[in-house]
Amino acid sequence: MDNKTKKESEDVFIHASASVSKDAKIGKGTKIWNWVQVRENASLGENCILSKGVYVDIGVKIGDNVKIQNNVSVYHGVTLEDGAFIGPHVCFTNDINPRAVNPDGTPKDLSDWTVSKTLVKEGAAIGANSTILAGITIGKWALIGAGAIVTKSVPDYGLAVGCPAKVIGYVCKCGKRILEDGSACKDCAMSKNDISE
Repeated sequence: MDNKTKKESEDVFIHASASVSKDAKIGKGTKIWNWVQVRENASLGENCILSKGVYVDIGVKIGDNVKIQNNVSVYHGVTLEDGAFIGPHVCFTNDINPRAVNPDGTPKDLSDWTVSKTLVKEGAAIGANSTILAGITIGKWALIGAGAIVTKSVPDYGLAVGCPAKVIGYVCKCGKRILEDGSACKDCAMSKNDISE
């Protein structure tokens, strides 16, 4: 596609400065803003927002209604399910043992490493400046605090904070902390009883 002009067909918006592979799939209503790069065979669902400076690597899968804030790196092997929120400057990794060269000093190529899969489930939210290590799952509607380094999987509705991130409680679909006393959220009516641990 010619990126000298923005694309506004099929209800898709692609900013003139964005670089979107012709082999990427972009769903209706999706908006791709300044300096975004979307690589080959990436798949973006409907009504997504990719803010300034986002990088979406080869083969990444992104569901519907996903919002990705400025300067996020989403590397090969990552799947973001419907309704996920990714805060600014979040970085996903995909190699547990990263090296630029092999033990003999030769440069690594694609056949010299194994991609680890990372899954962010429906409705999960990841706070600004978090780092998500390869090979984990962030559960449905989980909430990752800003600046966290997530090294282990987080359960559905889990609230994880810190370096390394630890689950310190649970949140409802609104993102509010669920109280231990069993009282329900006044907005979504969820309580601790609605979460199976």
